[in-house]
Amino acid sequence: MGSEGPPAITIYVTGFKKFHGVSENPTETIVGNLKEYVEKKGLPKGLTLGSCSILETAGQGALAHLYQTLQSAISGVDTESSNSGRTIWVHFGVNSGATRFALEHQAVNEATFRCPDEMGWKPQKAPIIPADGGISHIRKTSLPVEEVTKALAKMGYKVMTSDDAGRFVCNYVYYHSLRFAEQNGTKSLFVHVPLFLTIDEETQMQFAAALLEVLASLN
Repeated sequence: MGSEGPPAITIYVTGFKKFHGVSENPTETIVGNLKEYVEKKGLPKGLTLGSCSILETAGQGALAHLYQTLQSAISGVDTESSNSGRTIWVHFGVNSGATRFALEHQAVNEATFRCPDEMGWKPQKAPIIPADGGISHIRKTSLPVEEVTKALAKMGYKVMTSDDAGRFVCNYVYYHSLRFAEQNGTKSLFVHVPLFLTIDEETQMQFAAALLEVLASLN
């Protein structure tokens, strides 16, 4: 690893399919088109965009797919070169009431679904990982969320930080991802986006590409 500059970074991305009340999930479009979009723009030096996966909007029923997706990012990593520390997961989810993008600091060990997920599961006050203790246990991202938010705001995006990813599937997936990241030396970030009616598709695509650039520039 004698190369100059920060080591190469690989970012893997997920979005969600439709769910109750949101017939067209903007994150399915963003993530589905992201690879082609950033390749046209040209990726920043040292950045590789890994898989772009669309998850079922479900908790327990989608766990096998989630872990398969997370595992795929580290299965080819040479642990001796500790490249895993330069692997970042970015999960996109929609907040239909939002007017701006939100970078989530943390996830809570609680599943309280306001409606059944797409596989019919509706937990109430259930710990996501019982071994972690009670439903108040929190896991935080190791990424500098404030710094990333400021950089994106300087570029002109309507963006904020958030300490509450809800208690639905977004929080459920983020909690599992943060735990996986801690165990495997990777990093994880959850980003809530508004509907395309609120911020149009092209702006959201630009935001997603800008987020990758900012993450790639972190030392």
